[in-house]
Amino acid sequence: MTMTKQCLECGEKLVGRIDKKFCDDACRNTYNNRVNKDSKNLIRNTNNRLRKNYRILEALNPEQKTKTSRAKLIEKGFDFNYFTSIYTTKAGTVYYFVYDQGYLPLEGDYFALVKRES
Repeated sequence: MTMTKQCLECGEKLVGRIDKKFCDDACRNTYNNRVNKDSKNLIRNTNNRLRKNYRILEALNPEQKTKTSRAKLIEKGFDFNYFTSIYTTKAGTVYYFVYDQGYLPLEGDYFALVKRES
């Protein structure tokens, strides 16, 4: 008794390799987009916020180390509530990171922007 495999998205009979799961790229894309869709608004909105913060830091820090003001960050739409990690040096200095882009609060509403080596 032979079992015919079907496309996971549309149900069409699959022809070809034994490990094939989709009949074409469109079905594979549709299936993966549906499965991987952020199911909750909170997750999607948080990811969007992090993405925006990352783009702002990246744009303001093209040389991987610079200084900027709180006003400039806020003007670009930066949200200080969203970051991915905190790094504290042995001396007690606290850096906030959005992935590999970081910022360090300085005196007088300024920030040092850094890029962490990968």
